[in-house]
Amino acid sequence: MKEQFGLYLIATNPVAGYEAIARAAVNCNVRYLQLRMKTTPRETVLEMAYRFRAITLDTETRLIVNDDLEIAMEVDADGIHLGQGDLSIEEARRRWPAPGKQFGLSTHSLEQAREAELQAPDYIGIGPAYPTLTKTDADPAIGPSETGRIAQATSLTSVAIGGINPDNLPQLLQAGATNFCVISAVNASADPAGAIQALQAIWKKHRF
Repeated sequence: MKEQFGLYLIATNPVAGYEAIARAAVNCNVRYLQLRMKTTPRETVLEMAYRFRAITLDTETRLIVNDDLEIAMEVDADGIHLGQGDLSIEEARRRWPAPGKQFGLSTHSLEQAREAELQAPDYIGIGPAYPTLTKTDADPAIGPSETGRIAQATSLTSVAIGGINPDNLPQLLQAGATNFCVISAVNASADPAGAIQALQAIWKKHRF
């Protein structure tokens, strides 16, 4: 069954600080909070992952670690998010058989979304919907219409990602996207809770 939860938040260089954005996510009942610190030394990422785990433990917010399965396992995160060039979902599950863990996978086309169905991740990311500056190696933007088409075509829970902000979110939702992920729209705000609430209000207006 496809989940509908709205905002999926990735924490990357938040101006308010990592712990502040994690607390905001918990206080706003964000379903997924992913820690992504791509160019940071592993020891620093591990320390922050432990802090995020302490903040999110026993809350409605699921802590997801980007890419690094060992860190996710060490801090007992709620899941791991993997890219097309990372460890396979099958191998990640084999190495981390703990019950209830979430395994996410990035996809960038309908073909990849179809292939993902065979791996059965708990959710897929679809995008980038719009051009994004948060990834130097980002795939070309596929546009809101194609993002929505893939979201409707897949049997998996999906999250649109890439360049999403309050201005273009309505267009994306109208195109058929179910859930959405943001980075800059919250990380660049000095008031992450306010930014989260504004985005979720837009989602609720279009979904209900």
